[in-house]
Amino acid sequence: MKLIECDKLCMKYEGVSAFEDLSFTVDEGDFLCIVGENGSGKSTLIKGLLGLKQYSSGSITFSGVKQKEIGYLPQQTVAQKDFPATVGEVVISGCLNRNGIFPFYTKENKERAASEIKKMKIENIVKKSYRNLSGGQQQRVLLARALCATEKLLLLDEPVSGLDPLVTSEMYEVISDLNEKSKVTVIMVTHDIHNAVHYSNKILHMSGNGYFFGATEDYMKTDIFRAMSGGCFHHGK
Repeated sequence: MKLIECDKLCMKYEGVSAFEDLSFTVDEGDFLCIVGENGSGKSTLIKGLLGLKQYSSGSITFSGVKQKEIGYLPQQTVAQKDFPATVGEVVISGCLNRNGIFPFYTKENKERAASEIKKMKIENIVKKSYRNLSGGQQQRVLLARALCATEKLLLLDEPVSGLDPLVTSEMYEVISDLNEKSKVTVIMVTHDIHNAVHYSNKILHMSGNGYFFGATEDYMKTDIFRAMSGGCFHHGK
């Protein structure tokens, strides 16, 4: 089942074209990695998918999922890393969109938050201050928060940025499990080309010269992948 279809999408950043004629689809169960150079329009595209920025032409069509049902894990700012709230408070805040005009947490919200906390294996830190956690712990908390907003689709913007290699590997495994076992569709922006092709089934590569969209296996046959990866990589989970 198709969840998102972008057709000949054009978007601008501060009045200048960020990208043009971008077309791709996201199907239910996909693990799509968006890769490419800085300044190629990845962040602008994310804002477009979330409805935070208007596109100048083309279309974005949602089927079987609404924009407000996207679980979103943004890049963290320094201020956000120092957020003065408990882990439990941060996680359950992901339920707010579900409540519409009602700003109070329901019993269902609390049960959902507890379930996602358990899924992310952060029960032992639920009462700790978010600002005192390690980078890897904070990302698990934010992932639990994003899951409170969705059963269908996660949009992750550089979720392993700044993490050490061991924690990065653990995060990719957690996200892969969500995709394969919990059947959550994943769209991930990353600069980590090796893990991108290891875990994804589709790649969207954006650059100033155009883009590639297709199966990961096909992407790995391209010159642009060979240039980015140093020419030597073997695909397979």
